[in-house]
Amino acid sequence: MSIEIGHYALVLAFVIALFQASVPLWGAVKRDGALVAFGPQAALVQLALVAIAFIALTKAYLASDFSVSNVYENSHSLKPLIYKWSGVWGNHEGSMLLWVLILSLFGAGVAVFSRGLPDDILGATLAVQAMIAAAFIAFILFASNPFTRVIPAPLEGRDLNPILQDPGLAVHPPLLYLGYVGFSIVFSFAAGALIVGRIDAAFARIVRPWVLVAWVTLTLGIAMGSYWAYYELGWGGYWFWDPVENASLMPWLTGTALLHSAIVMEKREALKVWTILLAIITFSLSLLGTFLVRSGVLTSVHAFAVDPERGLFILMILIAFIGGAFTLFAMRAKAMETGGLFAPVSREGALVLNNLFLAVAALAVFVGTLYPLALEGVTGQKISVGPPFFNLTTIPLMLPLFVAIPFGQRLAWKRGDLLGVTQRMSWAIGVSVLALAGIAYSIARGPVLAIVAIGLGVFILIASLDDIRERAARGGFEGFFRRLFNLPRAFIATCLAHAGVGIMVIGIAFTAFEKEKILSMKPGDSTTLGEFTLTLTGIAPLTGPNYTATVAQFQVHDGTKVVAELRPAKRIYVGRRMPTSEVGRHRIGFSEVYVAIGETSEGDRVDLRAYWKPFVTLIWLGPALMGFAGLVSLSDRRMRVGAPRPVARRNEKMEPAE
Repeated sequence: MSIEIGHYALVLAFVIALFQASVPLWGAVKRDGALVAFGPQAALVQLALVAIAFIALTKAYLASDFSVSNVYENSHSLKPLIYKWSGVWGNHEGSMLLWVLILSLFGAGVAVFSRGLPDDILGATLAVQAMIAAAFIAFILFASNPFTRVIPAPLEGRDLNPILQDPGLAVHPPLLYLGYVGFSIVFSFAAGALIVGRIDAAFARIVRPWVLVAWVTLTLGIAMGSYWAYYELGWGGYWFWDPVENASLMPWLTGTALLHSAIVMEKREALKVWTILLAIITFSLSLLGTFLVRSGVLTSVHAFAVDPERGLFILMILIAFIGGAFTLFAMRAKAMETGGLFAPVSREGALVLNNLFLAVAALAVFVGTLYPLALEGVTGQKISVGPPFFNLTTIPLMLPLFVAIPFGQRLAWKRGDLLGVTQRMSWAIGVSVLALAGIAYSIARGPVLAIVAIGLGVFILIASLDDIRERAARGGFEGFFRRLFNLPRAFIATCLAHAGVGIMVIGIAFTAFEKEKILSMKPGDSTTLGEFTLTLTGIAPLTGPNYTATVAQFQVHDGTKVVAELRPAKRIYVGRRMPTSEVGRHRIGFSEVYVAIGETSEGDRVDLRAYWKPFVTLIWLGPALMGFAGLVSLSDRRMRVGAPRPVARRNEKMEPAE
């Protein structure tokens, strides 16, 4: 019965979304506060109804109710509880319901935190958000219904895809969706501002916290997905330039540019056209990623290869919203004022440079991802665009951007002194050069670009943190700590986020120096791996709750003692009879010994890949610090302040439209 309740709740949510898409918009156009006031109430009701639907599906998974087709296709009674829970969104239909839940959550968030927003912007924003929600709820109801029944009910389910049965998959999709879908509210703000013609510094101040929320969650979601692929797929890498990986990277690149562009718009009322355009493009890329994952045009461990008719439905949604937004943008673009002027060497100039490199990098990824699909669709010819293309196009764009980061954050607004900034960072530059020289000497041989990148990462890290010290040190040592704790949180967050970039760059650069061995071993065999000796001590079977496995037992020896025992495994799951790899890892500082096994042969031999990965954990520690920095910035009181000039109370009647 709860499944039927969930279905009916989703139908009611669709009806409420249709009303929310029309009534507040009419109120915004006619400046009728009573009609606008319907928007926040409808957004809260819509969230409640979608939440009921999501809870109903979750309950069916937890109870292993195989009379529900979605549960039968993606669950199993022997599956551990955490994977029954995460299985709700480990499939196409359930993940779309999570998509709509988060979409409704952001709409309700604007409704709750709408104090101080102008009525016309509030009404138009909630209406656009409801249009998006209505479109995707319709997609679920008519093309991807998770509430259909199986009659008669099977006794057992088919099980969840084994590679999704991992704790990381309980965290990765919700975080990624919070970022993907989070940019919908930014898109709605931009479309709403275009509808009512209110695009100024107040708009930038209103939208920046929402951009930051989406950017933080997308950053953490991508990092979590990269980490999951690293340890779960057993291939030893962190990024493969898979088309579905690229689908999440593109909105992150443009979203990062949007975050910086909104700062310029808020501070100087400049880059208005560019900021609105980035808001539209970023969510458009999120919709594009949704289409690529669910259209069946891609085959990937990340993709839901489904009926192409569903992909056509999403394509229609994508065309409607992107086409409508760009049409509205074209109609309003000429009316937008250019805003304040600034010198090329200034904080604004540095942020424009940031936007330029990020936008071009996103374009390069876009072309590399979609060109093979377009070529196949037009000519039938199949080509593969892989890491060599993306490395060749993105790395040259990122390196000058990384160099500019420490300089840009210290330049003054409107007109900066580049020589003075360089002098203030002289010791950070000196330390970075010494670090580069020390690394080059200790490694002796290695890729020059990787050594330079390590030095660059050290420079970004030291210069970013030194900016905090320098700001607190103004006025001498006396009162240093008091000034340190009184620094604006947004400023500290900026420095920490840039430091996170430096840490990530160091981690990525060190992958050029990892050691790899591919071999076959039997119990008693040993091999050297960097400074360690790896010894296979035995091979044994293992029975888990819903799988059987072959486990290889290794000892890691540092020359004097055993420092770790690793137990990589090859699993076969009962439901789908599908093999997966479970790697064995031992962390030493920020580095790792990493072992993944393949097939066993002759009864007592096992094929394996073994790696020594220096400083590999920095690849994910950097984004984690960037995400933390975003949360610090959100805690800044100025992020919670509404429009900088007073607005009429919503319960007061608006002036009639001219």
